[in-house]
Amino acid sequence: MRLRSVTFAVFTLFFGVLASSPIRAESASVPGRMIVGGWQFRLAASTPDASAHREAQQWHSATVPSTVQTDLLRNGLITDPFTGAHEAQLQWIGLADWEYQTMLNVDATMLTHDHLDLVFDGLDTYATVRLNGQQILQADNMFRHWRVPVKGFVHSGANELTVTFASPVRRLLPVTLKRAFQLPGEFDSAFGDEPKGVQTANYIRKAAYQYGWDWGPRYVTEGIWQPVRLQTWDIARVDTLHVLQNSVSADAASLDAQLRIESSGAIKTIASVTYVTPKGDHVSIPEVAVQLVPGSNTLHVPIVIEHPDRWWPVGYGPQNLYRVSATIKVGHETLTAERVTGLRTVRLLRDKDQWGKSFGFEVNGVPIFAKGADVIPFDSFPDRVTPEQHRGILESARDANMNMVRLWGGGYYESDDFYDECDRLGLMVWQDFMFGGAIPPDDPDFRANVEQEAIEQVDRLRDHPSLTLWCGNNEVETGWDAWPDRMLLKQNISPAERAKIETGMSLLFDDILKRTVAVRDPEVPYWPSTPSANHETTANSNDNGDVHSWNVWSGSAPIEDYLKDTPRFVSEYGFEAMPDMRTIRAFASPAEQTLDSPVLRAHQKFANGNGNDRLLVYLRRYFGEPEDFPAFVYLSQVMQAEAIELEAEHLRASRPRSMGSLYWQLNDCWPAASWASIDSFGRWKALQFHARRFYNDLLVVPIRQDGTTTVYAVNDRTVPVQANVHMQVMNFDGRILSDSTAPVTMPPLSSTRMNSTTDDALLKGADAASTLVVFTMEVDGKAVSRRLLYFRAARGLKLPHATVTAHVTAGTHGLELTLRADTLASDIWISFGDQDVTLTDNAFTLLPGESRTIPIKSSAAAAALERALHVQTLDAATMPSMAGAGD
Repeated sequence: MRLRSVTFAVFTLFFGVLASSPIRAESASVPGRMIVGGWQFRLAASTPDASAHREAQQWHSATVPSTVQTDLLRNGLITDPFTGAHEAQLQWIGLADWEYQTMLNVDATMLTHDHLDLVFDGLDTYATVRLNGQQILQADNMFRHWRVPVKGFVHSGANELTVTFASPVRRLLPVTLKRAFQLPGEFDSAFGDEPKGVQTANYIRKAAYQYGWDWGPRYVTEGIWQPVRLQTWDIARVDTLHVLQNSVSADAASLDAQLRIESSGAIKTIASVTYVTPKGDHVSIPEVAVQLVPGSNTLHVPIVIEHPDRWWPVGYGPQNLYRVSATIKVGHETLTAERVTGLRTVRLLRDKDQWGKSFGFEVNGVPIFAKGADVIPFDSFPDRVTPEQHRGILESARDANMNMVRLWGGGYYESDDFYDECDRLGLMVWQDFMFGGAIPPDDPDFRANVEQEAIEQVDRLRDHPSLTLWCGNNEVETGWDAWPDRMLLKQNISPAERAKIETGMSLLFDDILKRTVAVRDPEVPYWPSTPSANHETTANSNDNGDVHSWNVWSGSAPIEDYLKDTPRFVSEYGFEAMPDMRTIRAFASPAEQTLDSPVLRAHQKFANGNGNDRLLVYLRRYFGEPEDFPAFVYLSQVMQAEAIELEAEHLRASRPRSMGSLYWQLNDCWPAASWASIDSFGRWKALQFHARRFYNDLLVVPIRQDGTTTVYAVNDRTVPVQANVHMQVMNFDGRILSDSTAPVTMPPLSSTRMNSTTDDALLKGADAASTLVVFTMEVDGKAVSRRLLYFRAARGLKLPHATVTAHVTAGTHGLELTLRADTLASDIWISFGDQDVTLTDNAFTLLPGESRTIPIKSSAAAAALERALHVQTLDAATMPSMAGAGD
């Protein structure tokens, strides 16, 4: 694994396996030092009713980094938390205290060094650390890094290191219950460990999603979730290297290489800086003489680069990266540090205009329409997430023509490799600070803890060129302004108590976090909350700032209601769907694959397990009654894709009034029904395939509203594009009723309104239930975008019985799947049973007589794939006699 942060030539010994997702990456450049295991864990005797889990009271082998749940699972002490309906029976784990221990072998050579530090990159969360029986640390923040000088606590040979974790719920609940009133949180526990309306998660710096969300289970983790290191050093050590970008343009970049050094004495040294350009050229900066003083020192080395190779979001230019190295000579020792960064400017555009006040991003002077999705944690147990998982999901985002991901505030700050991938792929990152929506306590100690957390995380992440926005929180502001439980609290407390809560929030989000970003990462804008209007008007306003749009789905509104509003930027909107049938089979037996089975309800977190009822409301409204459970799964994905597609295209057609579409959500943390477009196994739902089309840089958008269709031509490129838009009105048997072509010149970075036509003018007397319009955009004779328009919802269409022939062959470039439709084949979904197959396209419609060949990847032979092949179409997914039911 490539660790992206500081490396330094000092002696470092690791305990446990190096995590695939370190929160703070520091590694030794001295070879030959061993990675040491030997960790054990057990249920602590301080746990009430510990005797009920006698086997867990014994010492068992542990893997560090880990969580208690994953260590229990590895030792066969619990069942798989992700299969069946086991969540309730595993709640005892997060209500227990746990002990971890190992022996540190310290040799005489290590003790000759001036300093010996024990470094914890992450402890979850209330942890007491003892070394040879002496307490050396009490940790209380999952998101912080802890360094403890321990030379005075160790001796040559074996030293006992013990880490004891207290249950966060049991620790906080007695104090929380004594409060005069309860601060509103997020989701009440479904298991009785916290009374309804009482939530302890507000008061701890820990990933909020682990307390349960409406898409994820309640598994309150504890453990050493990041690497532990024993580091020796003498007169000085390198802390961080940061490359401040004072100014960047196409002509020149003015940079300041800032090397922070911790010194135990006054010493003269020589510092030198070199960098490697994206083209591979090595450039050296003249050496600088430096006088170190005891304590923290920051060395500044100016760098000027003529005509720099700038970093661009995907679709706008190359993702150029510079590698900057710094070296200081301290006595006979040479310390080195390295940082990879990209050169770019970022602005949050907040300009008054005819629609209110804008919200959009500008990179290197180019206004970027943000196309993407929100990202949640990749697993309920973060120690299990690998760089390969990050890479797969982020490459899927890039492949779906996304250019931004929003890292949501109810999880944890992601690992270095996540941001490395975003840098490499050109995906801009909207980074929330870790507040998921709960009202934080007005506590100076709590705020001081958050401030140190913010300092460490901003310092760690600020050199990633993909980082485009720091955001104070998720939904804290809008929740306080408008959510019913918050409104009720404000009515029931005194004005002084209300003012105290509001002052505390202001200190956190409008002072501490804002100031931390301004001082430590001034190149990246800060936004106080999402959604927000920066306190200029009510949060979640369509004419100022960003919006979370949830009337559709959460409010049961029809999907056409998306067209009623045109926000400046939508940073959340979503629609649920079931995961892939293979994913469902991984957690539910055939007998459990019914909508009301305990297992399906356990894996449906919306509305306390009743989310499938909401899905049925929409499916019956738009499609009719699902034929069976697989049809319900299929239709849920079609419904999700069409709902999100409508809003995404509406927003893109509304450019520059709207400048962002981030749908909820890209990924899952476990196998379940959710808003994700990629399920927990990395399998694309229909939405992800649709996103590849509706996020294409060139797009034809027909918007039908109130019986009139308006056509837009969207161009995200930085150059004008000449295109032809073909419009064919045809009935379902393929007969062309009208055919026309209109040329359009699309200016750079624009949406062009082409024309508006009534239904009557398009149909000219044809049957609306058996007619569609095909819009195709061509550039240089090649189709770049196609969109189908119907005049009725699917339940009101007279869809013919689709006849699709499909064959898998071994072509010159590998396996290929060829499909041909004799009749209209709507919303085709291709699957291969339990075979592992990667499709380059899916979830599309074939017109009568149309063929399509799709490259596929699989280790299976063509004959085996053809035997397993299944093609689902819309006409076969619902019960009969629904045609003509209306719009």
